[in-house]
Amino acid sequence: MSSIRFEEVGHQFGERVVISGVSVDLRESRVGIIGSNGSGKSTLARMINGLVHPTSGRVIVDDLEPARHGAEVRRKVSFLFSDPDAQIVMPTVGEDIAFSLRRLSLHKDEVAARVASALEMVGLPGYADHPAHHLSSGQKQLLAMASILVTEPSILVCDEPTTLLDMRNTRRLAELLSGLSQQIVLVTHDLDLVLSCERVLVMADGQLVADGDAAESVEYYRRLMS
Repeated sequence: MSSIRFEEVGHQFGERVVISGVSVDLRESRVGIIGSNGSGKSTLARMINGLVHPTSGRVIVDDLEPARHGAEVRRKVSFLFSDPDAQIVMPTVGEDIAFSLRRLSLHKDEVAARVASALEMVGLPGYADHPAHHLSSGQKQLLAMASILVTEPSILVCDEPTTLLDMRNTRRLAELLSGLSQQIVLVTHDLDLVLSCERVLVMADGQLVADGDAAESVEYYRRLMS
């Protein structure tokens, strides 16, 4: 399993402190991060693949610093946003997934095979020629997931992946995540979803205030919010 290490990490946006003094070593296959809006949880997650850089301290992913080795880290770490429209860039489903493979110089038959495999994995077989932006919200999120998984990352960071989904598609995405071999970091407000994680971090006011198994951390967060 990969290692994600934060060493006294801080981040400021102007004069505003977003993250302060976070030190934690994440080696579990399923890690959740919860906290209220503005707690710093999404900023923390975005540091894992270099979308945000720390203004103090270091983030280290498998001995690489995202702030210094961004391209190498992004080959290991993929990021799933809450709004799949932010990740869909091509007109059809198959083209969008194939776009993720553009740097690999694969033969077109290999690309087609990997696209078909990714669609099968997320439960969208036969959708390769479907217009990407005509999909439902749930299907778009599954497409975004397929476009990530086709590159075979070792770490998947999911930032509020069920925000736009109904109950059925939330369950479908949860089942998909549970079956993946990748290390997954899940940022969410869905406390039922995060209970499937081995370890859960609780963020509040930019600080790590709790770190334990899912049940303990969720109970701590409930008390914090009461």
